[in-house]
Amino acid sequence: MLITQQDKLTNTIDRLVERHGGDRSALIPILQDIQEHHHAIIDFAMQTIADRLSLHPVEVYAVVTFYAFLNEEYHGRFVIRLCRTISCDMAGKDAVARQLRNDLGIDFGETTPDGRFTLEWAHCLGMCDQGPAMLVNNQVFTRVTPEGVHDILAACTQAFGPHTPQTAEGLLV
Repeated sequence: MLITQQDKLTNTIDRLVERHGGDRSALIPILQDIQEHHHAIIDFAMQTIADRLSLHPVEVYAVVTFYAFLNEEYHGRFVIRLCRTISCDMAGKDAVARQLRNDLGIDFGETTPDGRFTLEWAHCLGMCDQGPAMLVNNQVFTRVTPEGVHDILAACTQAFGPHTPQTAEGLLV
């Protein structure tokens, strides 16, 4: 018997429902887990989650599209969010942004061709007294300098070793 990608995703969602529960309050934790492991929440996943939680699919879609940290499109293994508030701007955000663009070879709103990094703006990271602030996945970096960008990107690469490129085409459609 051939197990498809959709079967694997369905099994994953079933395990998450067992862990988080089968009611409405489990929706966001399940979506966060899917986002973390699959780097996107595709239509099939939204429909399956809606079925398992007895929700209308539009409710699941509304949550995914409302929250900035949940995404329908593939995001890289490392999602880098640079704070764009006035306090981070005054602390040198533009130089950090320029360094990120140069080192990654992409602009904000893009993912590197190997699928490793996605670069995004954040409206506020709550670190106004320690800017420029940057979030890499769930880790906050403060007082980031252009020189520090190299170290942060190197740590990402080193922490997870060799990378197997993954694109949206590798995910369920």
